[in-house]
Amino acid sequence: MQWGWVVHHLLKLSKLGMSDLVLFWHRRDLRLSDSVGIRAARDRSPKVIGIFCLDPQLLQPAEVAPARVTYLIGCLQKLQDAYAQAGSQLLILKDNPRQGLPRLVMALNAQAVYWHKDVEPYSRTRDRDVAATLRSQNIEVCATWDQLLHAPAEIHTGKGDPYSVYTPFWRNWSQKAKPAPLPGLMDAIGLTDNEQQAALKAGVISLPSPQDLGFDWQNPLAIPPGTTAAQECLEEFVAGPIFTYQDQRNFLGKPGTSGLSAALKFGVIGIRTLWQATLSALAACRSDEARASVETWQKELAWREFYQHALFAFPELATGPYRKLWQDFPWEGTDQQFQAWCAGQTGYPIVDAAMRQMNQTGWMHNRARMIVASFLTKDLIIDWQRGERYFMQTLIDGDLAANNGGWQWSASSGMDPKPLRIFNPASQAQKYDPEADYIRQWLPELRGVETEALVTGNISPGDREHCGYPDPIVDHKQQQQRFKQLYQQQKAKTAS
Repeated sequence: MQWGWVVHHLLKLSKLGMSDLVLFWHRRDLRLSDSVGIRAARDRSPKVIGIFCLDPQLLQPAEVAPARVTYLIGCLQKLQDAYAQAGSQLLILKDNPRQGLPRLVMALNAQAVYWHKDVEPYSRTRDRDVAATLRSQNIEVCATWDQLLHAPAEIHTGKGDPYSVYTPFWRNWSQKAKPAPLPGLMDAIGLTDNEQQAALKAGVISLPSPQDLGFDWQNPLAIPPGTTAAQECLEEFVAGPIFTYQDQRNFLGKPGTSGLSAALKFGVIGIRTLWQATLSALAACRSDEARASVETWQKELAWREFYQHALFAFPELATGPYRKLWQDFPWEGTDQQFQAWCAGQTGYPIVDAAMRQMNQTGWMHNRARMIVASFLTKDLIIDWQRGERYFMQTLIDGDLAANNGGWQWSASSGMDPKPLRIFNPASQAQKYDPEADYIRQWLPELRGVETEALVTGNISPGDREHCGYPDPIVDHKQQQQRFKQLYQQQKAKTAS
């Protein structure tokens, strides 16, 4: 019996010694379950080591939301725990991946590096550079799609072109079979003591705090970090709210949405897992209304993919409008007006409540995002790109494709067949916050004001002065007319 144990132990050590060292480079896929690349890496070798690179290019304090970095660090902590439970490690670098990653690969004598492809212009250029360096050193590179149910090459028009309108995209996308969730990493092999020392010499560091990186977020996070929290959030959503999603999703003061946007941004839960949950929910439906609600949420997942496909096909979206008419639009708003919008001090209760929700929590309801974006572009007549940037500086779920797509939709500069869309703040409040619960929650100074005044915005000058709440920064009706005038002038100019 003792000799049998010795032989088994020697065979295990022999296997450990022969296993190729494979690095998996995490970016927006901070999980070990339902991961295309993790599964492929584990099939290649049991010795799968995670790596995350804190890229200074992507962590500029003036450009990145403190809430988002706080959530990121929390997710990395959870991911390190998951690697330890699987028998391996997640290594942290703080460096430009173009230099830091190849240096670590050589130090560890890794045979292969796996990662997931991305749609963002910077990420694609970075990945090409890193891949070229690794291949020049005879290191195997394996890059696959993971964050999408269908890669960009899979969804195209009959002529083979990318879609620029959502509805036909949805018809094509929805008809294709969706992949199933994948098993997680198990029975992995970690680094030896000598390899850990080599990793430290190559620049591996302990996971820093957000404060170490120059970010300070003291408020509670909109969603706890990590895969377990995201899975619990999903389970809670599909156990009830998903069946009334179609009717409840737009009401600002009700928990009618999934709350998974940050988890999707950082990939702490797999998109295949979410889709499988929708299929289970459909099977549990007992009414046409419930089925319609589940399908509406499926369409929201498709919107996410539409914007990512669009950014992949048209990378110029990251720096400017899709429609030519908006390339030199004569924006008129002032810096003072922009700062009032940012601070939630426009004098329009529904707009200010939404902006204060974002400033205080790092998250804003999707309907509210449309309201404040329309107000900035169509009432204040301020360039949508300024609002887009402020959202990325503030949101916990700030994602280039989704944020850019949403802003261009609201500004009428993007991929939307309707040429002009203007939201009336009062009618939006009356419809989606009829009891002013949302307004009162985020504008506590107005809690004593009558509901009708709050949802219409017709607060008396005396009440405004008593509450310390500003007068309306602009007149919506006048600004609507002015914007339409500028739009028609610009349209004529572009056509000539």
